[in-house]
Amino acid sequence: MTTTRAGSGLGPRLWTALVVLGFVGQLAWTVENLYLNVFVYDTISDDPNVIATMVAASAVTATLATLLIGALSDRLGRRRIFISGGYLLWGLATATFGFLTVDAVESIAPVANVVLVTAISVIALDCLMSLLGAGANDAAFQAWVTDVTEPRNRGRVESVLAIMPLVSMLAIFAGFDGLTRAGHWQQFFVIIGLIIAAVGVVAWFLVDDHPSLARQHGGYLRSAIHGLRPSAIRANPGLYLALSAWSIWGISTQVFLPYLIIYLQRYLRIEGYAIVLAVVLTGASVVSVLGGRLIDRVGKVRFLLPATAVYGIGLLLMTVARGMVPVILVGLVMMSGFMLVLAPIGALVRDYSPPDRAGHVQGLRMVFAILVPMLVGPYLGAAVIKGANEHYEELGVVKQVPTPAIFLAAAAVLLLIVVPAMALRRRAKLAGGEHR
Repeated sequence: MTTTRAGSGLGPRLWTALVVLGFVGQLAWTVENLYLNVFVYDTISDDPNVIATMVAASAVTATLATLLIGALSDRLGRRRIFISGGYLLWGLATATFGFLTVDAVESIAPVANVVLVTAISVIALDCLMSLLGAGANDAAFQAWVTDVTEPRNRGRVESVLAIMPLVSMLAIFAGFDGLTRAGHWQQFFVIIGLIIAAVGVVAWFLVDDHPSLARQHGGYLRSAIHGLRPSAIRANPGLYLALSAWSIWGISTQVFLPYLIIYLQRYLRIEGYAIVLAVVLTGASVVSVLGGRLIDRVGKVRFLLPATAVYGIGLLLMTVARGMVPVILVGLVMMSGFMLVLAPIGALVRDYSPPDRAGHVQGLRMVFAILVPMLVGPYLGAAVIKGANEHYEELGVVKQVPTPAIFLAAAAVLLLIVVPAMALRRRAKLAGGEHR
């Protein structure tokens, strides 16, 4: 059975697969990118370098997994087995996190520095989770999306996929945040893990390998590193400019995102931070979906810089926003811009992807959009936090706390996106229009 299309649109089965797999994949990444950080901060160590190290190790693992599995899926001409099996194992790995506590590790291995051993154990499990998730979602699923879409509908598809991180955050805040606030981490991770695993089973019946998928021949390792060679960059300048823009956006985002919940909860002391995030994420999601058709209409390249301006303004305003209502209003600006930048960049990367290397391009995307941002951004954010030297006391324990300076640093990084954005605009004009 093959997925069908109607004209330039996408069939209901394909849309169902896009939404379900996109949403649940981002549910898992939300747990890893936000809640795992809070779990470590609350139960293991308040040192921001522990979080930064975990983020960096995860990014390296995920990038390697995407490069290798993306190239393998190209070589085999198959995506479904990697999506279904990967989601299943990804969910099981996620469910295991709640069992890794300082007390549990101490009962098994009563070492002198049990906190360090626990932190290392969590980082190792996070790397395993990232390996499975990157192979399933970032390599196979994202390549499959490229297979089954085309330039004229990618703005709409990307605008929907772009809101999935926000929708997943909203779902967790609404349905499961109470478990984390009450310290019920084991139940939290088990429930989320079982949801991911169940979708892995469902994916087998939702996803078909595209019939016209071009298989990549030649040496496997040669294919895996193909895009890192200078000749590949010279042959696909538009692709690498779009990826460079994505990398800058990603670094800017990673300066503040790993510390966002901690900032709202500990610096701004907003007890109802889940309400703040729910309103902001809902509003930004609506803006992103509505912006999808506009992106396709006016052109992805032309849309990029105005969207970046909205995001930058939001970051600057976050440095002065205090209290629930101001933070909600400013958060709507910031996160709307956040999503409106991501959608055209993601669509441009798909447009510039060589048809026979869609899986391989997902590995390149991980290098530019995940690895580099997660190696640079969190450590930059940690340096800003340490430099501000702000603390709070909880039950007699003094802990470091993020400050508004993380948003100012993020805005400074974002300015660099002007360089690849202008280069893309010049290329579009030379090509005879701004159709991209």
